[in-house]
Amino acid sequence: MTELTSGRRPPKFELVAGNVCLDFINTLDDRPSVQPRELLTRYLDLVRFGEDTGLLDSGIVDYLFEHSHAAPEKTQEALAAAIELREAMYAVFSAVVAKRPAPAGALAMLNAYVQEAAGQVRLVEVNGRFEWRFDYLTSLGSLRWPIARAAAELLASAQLPLVRTCSSPTCQWFFLDTSKNHHRRWCSMKQCGNRAKVRKFYAKKKTV
Repeated sequence: MTELTSGRRPPKFELVAGNVCLDFINTLDDRPSVQPRELLTRYLDLVRFGEDTGLLDSGIVDYLFEHSHAAPEKTQEALAAAIELREAMYAVFSAVVAKRPAPAGALAMLNAYVQEAAGQVRLVEVNGRFEWRFDYLTSLGSLRWPIARAAAELLASAQLPLVRTCSSPTCQWFFLDTSKNHHRRWCSMKQCGNRAKVRKFYAKKKTV
């Protein structure tokens, strides 16, 4: 398989949100359009997201790549569950940004995945210190565990009011606004920010 390699692959996803759960929500691109663009079209895309975000090291990535071919039904189930988690998070965080109550069904779904993740994490000792770890090799769907945990931690944190969506009406990606004055408007200045500046520049020229 050409995608299987012990080295790190070039990044596939644009990670601009500042939190892995928000970056994961952004894997459905162009949400405001009539034809949103799905970035998780296959199980290997899900694993690549884990690699790009640093949740999975190259050894685990290779393991999941290799074993995904032996269990196609389980890989599809894992991908479907991950997308289900993503859409539940989207509904909850959208409600947060809009300052309205979270939809009960979406919150219940998210809680179910948070509880699943809580049953999979364990304490390990590393160089005299302790840290939480997931055993990613026990399930093809293991990547959803740290993502669900990250969502729960963000929702219960003092950073929740800093969750924003991009001001571009054609984008609306989520991000965590940790800028000094908390006035960040764009998911990325390289993308939406620059496009907005160009539009403003040409609109101004037309009025001159």
